[in-house]
Amino acid sequence: MRDIRKVFNGGVTAVDKISFEIREGEVFGLLGPNGAGKTTTINILATLLKPTSGQASVNGFDCLKEPHRVRENIGIVFQDPSSDDLLTGRENLDLHGLMYGISKAERRKRIKSVLELVELSDRADDRVKYYSGGMWRRLELARGLLHKPKVLFLDEPTLGLDPQSREKVWQYIEGMVQNKELSILLTTHYMEEAERLCSRIAIVDSGKIIVEGAPKELIKGMGGDVVKLKTGDADLAALKSKDYILSVEESDGYLILTACDAKTTLPEILKLAGRVESVEMRSPTLNDVFLHYTGREIREGPAEGGFGKRMMTRAKRR
Repeated sequence: MRDIRKVFNGGVTAVDKISFEIREGEVFGLLGPNGAGKTTTINILATLLKPTSGQASVNGFDCLKEPHRVRENIGIVFQDPSSDDLLTGRENLDLHGLMYGISKAERRKRIKSVLELVELSDRADDRVKYYSGGMWRRLELARGLLHKPKVLFLDEPTLGLDPQSREKVWQYIEGMVQNKELSILLTTHYMEEAERLCSRIAIVDSGKIIVEGAPKELIKGMGGDVVKLKTGDADLAALKSKDYILSVEESDGYLILTACDAKTTLPEILKLAGRVESVEMRSPTLNDVFLHYTGREIREGPAEGGFGKRMMTRAKRR
């Protein structure tokens, strides 16, 4: 993507001059809160939306000039489930293969292979409406891989899933990267997901890329330990003046400091912090990186679109 901008009717700028490049065989993550522009970015690359300005290409094909060639080269797992719940898992995959012009014999072979990959062989002939949320997500992963794409788009792939199902999906993604010549663009607002799966990430906020790099390098770049204090009368000017204090942020009534050698400097920090109700000291995380660059934390709120809501509705019907 080169300087991609998307402005919707009413003047809402969803993507604001985003540029990045994904290398062959890597998992590249767009990390940011709901509404940051992550899904809009994927929809532009998948040729579902036209950008207002800028250039985008996938596997060498221009998204505006060669949309059919782009679609031949991509697989996509949307936020919302898009499989037909009145069909079986096998029928959904067969229909997908038919739309991509895959021969009947080849479809059979590939369907068997992807069902085994996501461990759904024993439920392949059950209607999808009887699948759990995790099984549904795994079926969509299988469908996205059926036509052997060069690039796979995963839009919040574990949104709305319980921790056990999320862990399974992570394992499948890791397996796909290890065993296939596949590049993945993943959007997420889960820090652990980005840190575990992505070789590089771009932190996105309000339609802009704030910072880009390998998760470990971004965390290392924080340069110290994180000290989180609950206090109401800290001497902020004095804290900021100390050489060993690298950053000072305020969030939800807490003072969050990044400090060099916090074990040694903590007594002086506490002295300058005034009346302290609680103190926590730890190594920095991606959430601290996000807070450092944006001045706020990512809220891991409920599922957007409808995946989580739809799973809950189906559970109630049962």
